[in-house]
Amino acid sequence: QVQLVESGGGSVQAGGSLRLSCAASGLYSSTYSMAWFRQAPGKEREGVVGINSVRSTTYADSVKGRFTISRDNAKNTLYLQMDSLKPEDTATYYCAARNSWFSGDLLLRDNIYPYWGQGTQVTVSS
Repeated sequence: QVQLVESGGGSVQAGGSLRLSCAASGLYSSTYSMAWFRQAPGKEREGVVGINSVRSTTYADSVKGRFTISRDNAKNTLYLQMDSLKPEDTATYYCAARNSWFSGDLLLRDNIYPYWGQGTQVTVSS
């Protein structure tokens, strides 16, 4: 059974930084896909960035150059470093995972992920 637990959300002013963490258990170490999604009030959930077990990454255009995804295999933890935050980044952020790997734009499709965390709130004030 795969379990995902996010942490690291909070409130920050525009231009600031936050780092989200997603502690994963039950994932295969050699074949996986993981991603960060977000959902703002009244909006659809959107893919932010994904990574697979061959370290291929896909970023949404809206976060390219500002957000960085990484994974520490020893700790089974996924990270999202968010810099130069904007008010429009305000949302609940979710970690998602599956035990096989996809690449490219598929990494940002929420319907490929069977496992989800509970979400962590990020609020960016202007």
